[in-house]
Amino acid sequence: MQVPVLTSENGVTVTGGGEITRQTLVEALTHAPDLVAADGAAGTLRGFGLTPRAVVGDFDSLDEATRAALDPATLHHVPEQNSTDFEKCLTRVEAPLILAVGFMGKRPDHELAVYNAIVRHSGLRAGARRVIVVGETDVCLHVDGALSLDLPVGTRVSLFPMAKVRGVSRGLKWPIAGIPFASDGRIGTSNEMAAERLEIEMDGAGMLMFLPRAALGSVVAALRAL
Repeated sequence: MQVPVLTSENGVTVTGGGEITRQTLVEALTHAPDLVAADGAAGTLRGFGLTPRAVVGDFDSLDEATRAALDPATLHHVPEQNSTDFEKCLTRVEAPLILAVGFMGKRPDHELAVYNAIVRHSGLRAGARRVIVVGETDVCLHVDGALSLDLPVGTRVSLFPMAKVRGVSRGLKWPIAGIPFASDGRIGTSNEMAAERLEIEMDGAGMLMFLPRAALGSVVAALRAL
């Protein structure tokens, strides 16, 4: 277990090297106001006039001007190459909620690594980190247990398994009971809400849920209620 570089009671927004708009960042910070940068994302934050409470990574993309402008006590160099900068941040932050911004939509290999990390280091069960990956069009979370969500009828709900997993649902147009999901088999893209409340429960780790970005507030509320 890693020693935390930041402990927050309010929630943490972790920023990455992908596209980050001011609107997305402002929305994330309303839910998770403490700011952490993964390596070179500190330069993006500097461009917005923001200073992270911690910068974590191997520092291969942290430019010298940004580094010089930061308090050295906030710089946490992790040189090992067995984990990504996102995973380095995720495993060194303690907070009731973590929003990951700037990790969707740029490099597919980096994005897949993020999903791998949230399956291994986050979830819904007691004591697990609550993590939402926030993009410009979608949000994503790891569903490894029971979750209740309030969403408008017709909202897209996509399920993508990263492991063999089964579950049950109430409120989806196409219920998932009895389906043997697997990353190399059955997946669940483009399901949708048939009622205003979704009840879903998976029998183990590995299921990613993708929802429209507009669902962020509902997902935050659901995770805080666990």
